[in-house]
Amino acid sequence: MTKKIIVLTPHPDDETLGCGGTLLKYLNNGDQIYWLIVTGMNRQYAEERRASRQKEIQRVADAYQFTKVFQLDYPAAELDQVSTGDLINCISEVFKEIEPNIVYVPYPGDIHSDHKIVFDTTMACTKWFRYPSVKRVLVYETLSETDFAIDPDIRKFNPNVFVNIENFLDKKIDIMNIYASEISEFPFPRSEKAIRSLAYIRGAASGYEAAESFMLLKEREN
Repeated sequence: MTKKIIVLTPHPDDETLGCGGTLLKYLNNGDQIYWLIVTGMNRQYAEERRASRQKEIQRVADAYQFTKVFQLDYPAAELDQVSTGDLINCISEVFKEIEPNIVYVPYPGDIHSDHKIVFDTTMACTKWFRYPSVKRVLVYETLSETDFAIDPDIRKFNPNVFVNIENFLDKKIDIMNIYASEISEFPFPRSEKAIRSLAYIRGAASGYEAAESFMLLKEREN
């Protein structure tokens, strides 16, 4: 049975860092994958730079062959100034339109405040009696965000789901390279070496050549 999967990202590139290989695996299995990008580039950036970012997003969307991409275009790093109710309503409308079965969200302990806000508002849209299509909710990790989480009051990222991506890691790297301004040479965390290293570490923990890992928060079985 074809599944509908949605990944919610505070910013473009979170989808690839967090679950790019898993998304490609879903696509390879014939499932429908969707992408909801919560923020866009702030208006302070030149129009040329904003247009360039939009082209990157389109290239990434084409590479994943997303069934549909949603862009809310809230200002990045300013979600704490956005009405929580408005953001929940926007996410709710998307969920009602596509009726996803599996939801991927960022880790709430990430160092970037946008990530926690996206997590919190998305979780409000996973109540079974309002969104009965949702069967699984998983948290992904984001290099340069999850690994810098230091709040002692928040549970550390502790994965309990591992997905074999050894056949999709190279393409994940290729897609990440589309975000030219977001990558750099190692030891920069969003580098090819760092991305591969994390995949190998997660693979070693689960018996695969390369893997992505997640925290399963919620699962409903018929």
